[in-house]
Amino acid sequence: MNVYVGNLPYGTTSEDLRDLFSAYGEVNSANVISDRDSGRSKGFGFVEMADNASAQAAIENLNGKEIEGRAITVNEARPREERSPRRSGGGGGYGGGGRGRGRY
Repeated sequence: MNVYVGNLPYGTTSEDLRDLFSAYGEVNSANVISDRDSGRSKGFGFVEMADNASAQAAIENLNGKEIEGRAITVNEARPREERSPRRSGGGGGYGGGGRGRGRY
């Protein structure tokens, strides 16, 4: 089962997540999500547990647990939604509304 972990302290590593969850069963993977550009943690991650019983035990025991002054959120991860391709916001270079240009 894939588990979402939110409100993590920004210094938390994937290894820290693995250690935290391994007390409840076998951890297949643990990943803290980081910003693509800066490499800094986004404050959340995902842990994949080997079986549902272990994942449920981790959710029940860790949801709301305080880590470095932050109460973490732990629940079953929802399937990733399909995202539509990014569309231009309409102000992509030329024109764009005319605010602040010319006289009225």
